[in-house]
Parts: sequence; structure tokens; C-alpha cells
Amino acid sequence: MIKYIGSKRALMPALLDVFDALGEARTVLDLFSGTSRVGHALKRRGHRVLANDHNAYAATLARCYVQADHEELAVVAAREIARLDALPGQPGYFTHTFCEESRFFRPENGARVDAIRDAIAALSAPPELEAVLLTSLMEAADRVDSTTGLQMAYLKQWARRAHNPLSLRLPELLPRAKAGKGEAHALDVLEAATKLEGDVAYLDPPYNQHKYLGNYHVWETLVRWDAPEYYGVACKRVDCRDRRSDFNSRPRHEAALEQLIERVRARTLVVSMSDEGYVTRATMERMLARRGEVVTLAVDYKRYVGAQIGIHAPSGEKVGEVGALRNREYIFVAGEGAERVRDLSAPRPKSADQERDPQTEIKWL
Repeated sequence: MIKYIGSKRALMPALLDVFDALGEARTVLDLFSGTSRVGHALKRRGHRVLANDHNAYAATLARCYVQADHEELAVVAAREIARLDALPGQPGYFTHTFCEESRFFRPENGARVDAIRDAIAALSAPPELEAVLLTSLMEAADRVDSTTGLQMAYLKQWARRAHNPLSLRLPELLPRAKAGKGEAHALDVLEAATKLEGDVAYLDPPYNQHKYLGNYHVWETLVRWDAPEYYGVACKRVDCRDRRSDFNSRPRHEAALEQLIERVRARTLVVSMSDEGYVTRATMERMLARRGEVVTLAVDYKRYVGAQIGIHAPSGEKVGEVGALRNREYIFVAGEGAERVRDLSAPRPKSADQERDPQTEIKWL
């Protein structure tokens, strides 16, 4: 999956422990789905996942990893990916914007992206197949980018991986979950909370002023393929200035989260939140208490690579140190079955099949 500062890769062992402790939950709502790492893992566990994200690239990832099923699409998708991967490069908007006006990719790889994306558009494929092809292209481009993982800027010197030729792969499609076919939606989260219903809802809301659209604007343009006007050194889409969310506003964040918690149609809520966020642990526990008993777990983990590098001036000179190199991520469980999670607050061994990040130490606190 693509590099993503909001990814729950480091938190997955803890989250899977929580869902296992909750027991038989057939349908899970993932209302801020992002890369769909959580939804994909829950689908693998047999849950029916209803994923939602208002950004087009995230909804596309969910349509691939949550909604599309291996038995229906793997053969045809593999055939199309092989055909697309053989196309020669043809420079266009993507090459001009993200390889010449900026330096996210080397021009030879940008030209491949242009040619492959034009070919996908010409296919007019059914939505699930198109999502699989677009995900393959996003992930191929991600493997040869020259960033620290965010698209707010690019590296001064080419990353070593940027010199590799772009190559498509079939995404890891899963068979249909035992509990039923998943769904991908691209709704405003409050609308999704009103329309979608499940046994458990997982909420991973934005926690600061940085919008995911701005952080991953290249993927939004790659999926929408709308050749937008852009601004700044990073060539961000102009709508990055206009598409705003109350969840990215300190004055409005708490009220938006409170409204969301009130609207969600699920018996149990699982919420993850960084200790760097706008809302404190005590405030979150107070808001969730309206849904029933609340149990809070904490996981210690290493901050993203940009924080490890430090603070630099545009010239590249290091001008400051970050305040902390590790963070604490809280997992709140509220409502029906929350008491079954309480035992997880004690240290416990992790099973061999749980995801691990060698750069991240995960421990129960």
C-alpha cells in the first residue's frame, strides 16, 4: 500500500486485538478509510466492511481493497495490468506538473504514468476494475517517488528509488468476506454516519490542521485526472485551498467529532487518536461516555520519518529539532462489548501473523 502518514500499519496489531476481543461483529464501518489498511485487514478476518472517505484517491483504494473481490476480478485485472505495463511513456500533464515544474518523479516515470492513466481512462472499465487498475498505478508511482512520504514537498536530491523504472503489480485482492460483500463510499463523514449502519464503527479522524488532500494531492489528481490548475512549489491542486473540513480546525474539531459520535449507527465505537491531536484523552472519554462504557488503551510508537529528519529551511539547512520522536496513540472502545477489551491493557504476546514495523515499538501501557 502507498506510504501514508495516517496509515495504521504500526497500530494494526493493537487494533486487531481489539476487534478479536469484541467477538462476532459482522459489519464494520470504517468512516475515515484513508489507504484502507484497516478495512483490508478486517475483510481478511471475515468482516463485511463499509468504507468511506471523501477524497477520491481514498475512495478508490477502498473500492479496490474492500469492495472488489479476488474471485471476480483477479484474472481480468491481471491481464489488463500486464497490457498497461507494456505501454511506452507519453509525456503529458502529469510529467509536466510533477516531474518538470516539481520533482516528485523522474520524467521517464512520469511519462509512463501519463500513458497508463490515459489508457485506463480510455477503457471505461466498470468501477471496481477501474479502481484496481488505478490502485496498481498509484502504488507503482509511490514506489518510485522522491519524497519522505508526504506530497507537501519533495527531496532536494533524487531518492534512490526514484531511479527505478515504474512497474505495475496486481494489488492484493481478497476473497469476499464471510460476512458479506464490502462497500466503498465517497461521502462527507457526517452523511456517511447517517446513511451507513454496522455492528462496530471504527473512527480515525484527522487530528490537526494538515489536510490529507494537501498531503496527497498528487494521488487525488492521478485518480480524478482532471488536469487542475495548481499553485506553489509542490504544485498543489487549487482546490486544496477551498476544500476544508471542520476536523482540521482547532476551534471546530471538538464540535464536529461530538456530532459524529452522536450520529454513528453502530452499537460499538472504536476510535483511534494521537496524543498530538486537538482533543485530549479526557475530552474524548467524556464524549464517548454517552454511548456506554468506555475503555481506553494506549500504544507507544515512533513518529513518521519527517519528524526523525528534523526541521529544515528551504535551503536544506537544518534549523531546528522536533519536540518529540515518539507518540502515544489511544484506542478508545465505547458501547456494547467494551468491557471485553479491558484485559488488553495488560502486556500480552503478539501472534505471528500480526503486522510488524521494524522501526516501531508497540507496547501496551
